[in-house]
Amino acid sequence: MPHNISLITTIAAALGFGLIFGMLAARLKLPPLVGYLAAGIMIGPATPGFVADVALAGQLAEIGVMLLMFGVGLHFSLKDLLEVRRIALPGAVLQIVVATAMGIGLSAMWGWSIGGGLVFGLALSVASTVVLLRALEDRGILGSLNGRIAVGWLVVEDLVTVLVLVLLPALSGFLGGTPAAPGSSLGATLAVTLGQVATFVALMLVVGRKLFPWFLWRVARTGSRELFTLAVVATAVGIAYGSSALFGVSFALGAFFAGMVLRESELSHELVELLRKRGFAAVAGDAAEPAVLIQAHIARAAVLVIATRDTFHVRAMIEVARALNPAIACVVRTHSEEEAQLLREDTNAVIVNDERELAHSMAQHAAAAFGKAAAPH
Repeated sequence: MPHNISLITTIAAALGFGLIFGMLAARLKLPPLVGYLAAGIMIGPATPGFVADVALAGQLAEIGVMLLMFGVGLHFSLKDLLEVRRIALPGAVLQIVVATAMGIGLSAMWGWSIGGGLVFGLALSVASTVVLLRALEDRGILGSLNGRIAVGWLVVEDLVTVLVLVLLPALSGFLGGTPAAPGSSLGATLAVTLGQVATFVALMLVVGRKLFPWFLWRVARTGSRELFTLAVVATAVGIAYGSSALFGVSFALGAFFAGMVLRESELSHELVELLRKRGFAAVAGDAAEPAVLIQAHIARAAVLVIATRDTFHVRAMIEVARALNPAIACVVRTHSEEEAQLLREDTNAVIVNDERELAHSMAQHAAAAFGKAAAPH
């Protein structure tokens, strides 16, 4: 056996303990994520027994966060974030200020310095991206209005965290810590940080929107599913790493922007052109825009089927469709019973709960197969 297998040992231990504690949590009617956290504590240095490689485990966790945020970004667009900015921006800033103030007050009761209290309060004020996104996904509301507000909230928190990590060293002398190096300017440090973040966002929205979809389209044309999967993973991890190494942006925020840029890219338009060349009547665009539905000949359509996971604009799509074609029937896919009830009341459409329909379909197939097996021959 090779002598240095710390990576394999860490992965095997993490997966094994995660499976065991995740199943225990599920048996106790708790989210599996609680079991995963318990598994991490068990193989960490804070408990006796086996201790995994903490440095490697941290890097593996970062990769998981990158892929998670990349997938979330694929369901969002810049327009989606701008639509919730009036809630997410002031809400996140207010929450950070209030939580930080509470942390400073609590630490002052313990006799901590103002600097220690500030760091403690800032740590309390930032939500866990993984925990929040997993909770939203489990409840099927990631694409809802509340889900979009929560994601926008996380983006604001990530941007504030970038600024905080840069400003704390420069302010360490005022906060009772080690003074910053002579010659360092707070204004210059802040300007450089804001410039790096602005440059990253501009490159992603201007250059990335053209370059990355072009690259993925070329890979897709090879016809290799393995190469395409590798290209997507490499794009997500590569952009996340580059954003951190070159611009000081967090891995999570870099991966989120990568996914969001790919969603807003012209790749969908290229796919539409390919479908048209093969004889299919295809249209690309936002179905909440009248021009897109007009191109799809909605005025002559009998049924509008909305099967996208994006439930945020469902009401707008139905309103536009019925304004152009009052007699059209609408069938909408949803992910939870609560969301289905709201859509029934607001849109008077036929609502299909995908999880329930999937369960019914599986039961029907199983019953049919059982009936055939039990029938006399």
